[in-house]
Amino acid sequence: QVHLVESGGDSVQAGGSLRLSCTASGVTASPYSFYSVAWFRHILGQEREGLAVIDSAGTTYYLDSVKGRFNISQDNAKNTVYLDMNTLKPDDTAIYCCAAGQYVADKLAPHEYNYWGQGTQVTVSS
Repeated sequence: QVHLVESGGDSVQAGGSLRLSCTASGVTASPYSFYSVAWFRHILGQEREGLAVIDSAGTTYYLDSVKGRFNISQDNAKNTVYLDMNTLKPDDTAIYCCAAGQYVADKLAPHEYNYWGQGTQVTVSS
């Protein structure tokens, strides 16, 4: 069982940056050695949107609309995956969640992921 906890959400001005963290616990070995980990966001009234994923080999994949602004990385020694978000816009306001899955085919599809964190709120004001 993998337990994920997100942190780093905050209120920022447009143009600002944030680093979100997703830390795993509940396993003895680094879970990120065996899983793909993705970041999603959920805006009230809209479908959950996949943003970025990093697999066990460190390969990354991004939603086109966040390429160049968001960067996903991992620190296996800390069982943590990060999402660095730059040039934030009011439209980025959402709850951001991380998720982990072992056999991920459709990289940004929520149904591919078995374990989810509770989320962290990001608010961007103009």
